[in-house]
Amino acid sequence: MPGIDKLPIEETLEDSPQTRSLLGVFEEDATAISNYMNQLYQAMHRIYDAQNELSAATHLTSKLLKEYEKQRFPLGGDDEVMSSTLQQFSKVIDELSSCHAVLSTQLADAMMFPITQFKERDLKGIEFKLIFTFINHDAAINKYSRLSKKRENDKVKYEVTEDVYTSRKKQHQTMMHYFCALNTLQYKKKIALLEPLLGYMQAQISFFKMGSENLSEQLEEFLANIGTSVQNVRREMDSDVETMQQTIEDLEVASDPLYMPDPDPTKFPVNRNLTRKAGYLNARNKTGLVSSTWDRQFYFTQGGNLMSQARGDVAGGLAMDIDNCSVMAVDCEDRRYCFQITSFDGKKSSILQAESKKDHEEWICTINNISKQIYLSENPEETAARVNQSALEAVTPSPSFQQRHESLRPAGQSRPPTARTSSSGSLGSESTNLAALSLDSLVAPDTPIQFDIISPVSEDQPGQAKASGQGGRRTNPFGESGGNTKSETEDSILHQLFIVRFLGSMEVKSDDHPDVVYETMRQILAARAIHNIFRMTESHLLVTCDCLKLIDPQTQVTRLTFPLPCVVLYATHQENKRLFGFVLRTSGGRSESNLSSVCYIFESNNEGEKFYSSKQQKELSKQKQIEKDLEEQSRLIAASSRPNQASSEGQFVVLSSSQSEESDLGEEGKKRESEA
Repeated sequence: MPGIDKLPIEETLEDSPQTRSLLGVFEEDATAISNYMNQLYQAMHRIYDAQNELSAATHLTSKLLKEYEKQRFPLGGDDEVMSSTLQQFSKVIDELSSCHAVLSTQLADAMMFPITQFKERDLKGIEFKLIFTFINHDAAINKYSRLSKKRENDKVKYEVTEDVYTSRKKQHQTMMHYFCALNTLQYKKKIALLEPLLGYMQAQISFFKMGSENLSEQLEEFLANIGTSVQNVRREMDSDVETMQQTIEDLEVASDPLYMPDPDPTKFPVNRNLTRKAGYLNARNKTGLVSSTWDRQFYFTQGGNLMSQARGDVAGGLAMDIDNCSVMAVDCEDRRYCFQITSFDGKKSSILQAESKKDHEEWICTINNISKQIYLSENPEETAARVNQSALEAVTPSPSFQQRHESLRPAGQSRPPTARTSSSGSLGSESTNLAALSLDSLVAPDTPIQFDIISPVSEDQPGQAKASGQGGRRTNPFGESGGNTKSETEDSILHQLFIVRFLGSMEVKSDDHPDVVYETMRQILAARAIHNIFRMTESHLLVTCDCLKLIDPQTQVTRLTFPLPCVVLYATHQENKRLFGFVLRTSGGRSESNLSSVCYIFESNNEGEKFYSSKQQKELSKQKQIEKDLEEQSRLIAASSRPNQASSEGQFVVLSSSQSEESDLGEEGKKRESEA
């Protein structure tokens, strides 16, 4: 190391200009050292602060990794492999955190302490106060130089001499200590530069040695495995991202027509086999007698329930029970694509609006499938498809039906006449009877279909007017209406009420075989499927001893009345027992003869067999009442044949069945006997 420049302490007493010039150089060097060391101190202090922050951050990272298994993540929170891997990382990082803490302590002792001591003690120990010392010494010398030779005063001379002595001594001592401090600074500046750097490097070497001891080969193998796993995940992510990008491109192309509020039904056909559906619907809420509002909510089916969920709600709520319900399209003045759902008991109904025609038909078909409880089967979609396939088969042209039955008839065999029956046998039974029938003998080719019931106000058709009698009269289905005639009272003694939905009616050419009802069902269901007619009028079917009545459930007005003697045929569907129909023989119609037969098709909440058994019970009860009346009449005739019962003219009174039903033989009867 080269020599150290020094100030000559021996020349401090002389205070020559050369000495003062050299002193200025040393002072300038001391100022430069002070500025540089301040900057170096700030840089090393940043290293120390960063190391402390790194140690604290590493410790916090290790702590967070240990707490990973305690977190509750909505997705992927139960990954045991990830938890164990992070636990292993937390142990390694915790050891590194300890090493960083040791490094911070070593930096504080070996780097920051020496430079701080040099800055605070050595640099600040040098006080630049020589200027005041020089001023005092020059003043004392000037005063001593002005002493008078002629008027010499011992006292003044003594005082001035003492001032010169004191100022010179003080200046000499100050300059010697000042020169010594400047000379020492030349040594300490090298120590102050090298000692902190030496401490920093030794601390780093110690830190890396501890790291090499902790980072063993086993840890290196673990890190290699984790690196491989990360690369696999990255490759999988890249593959999924590429797939998702391709999916997005495909969906953008395929979904372009769906951006329209009402997509083309030819490109997006209606799925009629759904047993579950979800989407937004507008629900109508009445706010007054006439006014109403529409609320947009998310609706979805869950089992046999229709659920609704507003935006922001966590879960949905029950909107309606759609088991055995009825659904039909309705016309709203202010909205399109509306349909109405009515509960099985008719007490609750809702009007909803779909966004498009496709959604409108799919919602109706889905609710209709759920209403039939298809969702309870093992394969709901397959069952619904089979039911809809039956409807599609019903749309096949009429000659195929005739050819199918013609193929069952042996060659050369004539068609035997079939016996008239009102049995509810299953579809397809008695193949000989099926073979004896043809399509043209069942239904006229140009027969129109009526899909709705005529209102009582316009119920003036000839056949229905004669059959219904009092079509527009309000009827109490519980037999408590006032002002009834005697026959109406007897009619309401025995009755049963069913909830039915009218599917349609059409005139038929034959009424002597249940295939007439089956073919009518086929054509009506096919026509509804072809023309997308889902609306069905719900009514109450009242079965009495004398007639069948269709009653409006809201106004209790009798829509149609079918006398039991005119009901000549009844049958239920083979697969869907809730679907039934009967043939009514009335006067007038499209045929040239006086009598015409009209087949009415209904869907009931209960099975049609129950309706048929109830009808049979009413007929059986009425037959028993007639037999009882005939027996009573015979008893009275036998009693009147005695001598004491004969009149003066030898004639007897024969009571009719209606008279026996009205009252017993009393005073009025005796009067009629005497008149006879």
